[in-house]
Amino acid sequence: MIDLHTHSSASDGTLHPAQLIEQARQQGLSALALTDHDTIAGLEEAKQEATKSTFRFIPGVEIEVTWEPGEFHLLGLGIYHPGSAFLEALAELAHLREMRNLKIIERMQEWNIQVTYEDIVSLSGGHSVGRPHFASLLVKRGLVKNREQAFSQYLGRGRPFYIPKEGMDFRRAVQAIKEAGGIAVLAHPMSLYVAWGHLPTLIKGLKDQGLNGIEAWHPTAKVRSCKRLEDLGKSLGLCITAGSDFHGETRPDRKLGITAGNVKIDEAVLAAIPALQEENIPRVHGI
Repeated sequence: MIDLHTHSSASDGTLHPAQLIEQARQQGLSALALTDHDTIAGLEEAKQEATKSTFRFIPGVEIEVTWEPGEFHLLGLGIYHPGSAFLEALAELAHLREMRNLKIIERMQEWNIQVTYEDIVSLSGGHSVGRPHFASLLVKRGLVKNREQAFSQYLGRGRPFYIPKEGMDFRRAVQAIKEAGGIAVLAHPMSLYVAWGHLPTLIKGLKDQGLNGIEAWHPTAKVRSCKRLEDLGKSLGLCITAGSDFHGETRPDRKLGITAGNVKIDEAVLAAIPALQEENIPRVHGI
């Protein structure tokens, strides 16, 4: 098995990057991509753990792209050489995330919930702060029973503490990923909330602007939808990826190496993506 979409404690996962690699190895995976939200802070730790064996580690990222009415996440797979332009783009996203977090805190204070930014940061372990950490605080304060209730009652779209998240322009996100040596993959396309009748035209347009692939297989989609997305991607000449979107304890229903319909993600998925083959990894100055 392999997995091309996972998260660690560097964003909103519960396992430290090294723990993620170790668990993947123990569960029989041979390769894994770490794709934390808008950050590559966990890549070096994961890489060091992966080098202890023949385990194949693929450095990645998941970038928020500006989109309405759904959400648009862009996976960058193969981030082997993150340069200044790439890091600058992530820094801007981090700033936008911080501004959003401060607005959420203001909204909570309006509801007479005494909370500071430091309170939220302490729950994140010093890594990228997001809504899951606000959910943890609500659980800790006894205002909800669990994170799921925190989102359904307070933090989800349309709820009192929901603040829309700002993202990056698609073309700039693609450019940043490619400058870092990676390929740009549309994550969980169904979250775009685009009707099937319009999806082929939309994705073709994205390909014309630099999109390399689509994550046809994701646990939030139905198997028939995944097959349909795979056929669409192949018809457009895009690479097809699959992932679990693993987060750890916060989403126990998502298992490493497992995607929609409890299907195991076969090594053939990675083997079918030429740009991610080790012999094709971009080299810098002969390294």
